[in-house]
Amino acid sequence: MNFLPTRLRPAARPILGPARPTDAEAIGTILSDWIDETPWMPRIHKREEEQAFAGDLVARGWVTVARRCGRVVGFIARDGEEIVALYLAGHARGQGIGTALLDRAKRASPWLTLWAFQFNEAARGFYEAHGFRELARTGGARNDEKLPDIHYLWEAAR
Repeated sequence: MNFLPTRLRPAARPILGPARPTDAEAIGTILSDWIDETPWMPRIHKREEEQAFAGDLVARGWVTVARRCGRVVGFIARDGEEIVALYLAGHARGQGIGTALLDRAKRASPWLTLWAFQFNEAARGFYEAHGFRELARTGGARNDEKLPDIHYLWEAAR
């Protein structure tokens, strides 16, 4: 799989902006659909709980969404320098939208950190291709799913 940034066609370029309360349902659906599509990911929360989680992220002001034709097709949630979540709708993957969301976060901070599941090879490849380096691995004690994960750091060039 190619994890290098994809060049967006002008017509395909998403509009990025802060999430609105009305976006929480779409954000929760994107997250929940990803869980359904991912064989190694256990479903430990009901869809309704994921919707509530999305609403909480939006209410905290942590979420930037990518819109195409007025619809939310992806989002990134940040708590300061920590990326809490970055997910795209299935039909929007591989089109440079994740890169656009991540680049916006990079422009807002001199450093970023995040956790990725060790099983999530696509995410790991994406983050490593975008300059994140591994800090540590754990057995999963810190996450709800209890899956092994990796702590990553990105620092702006000095």
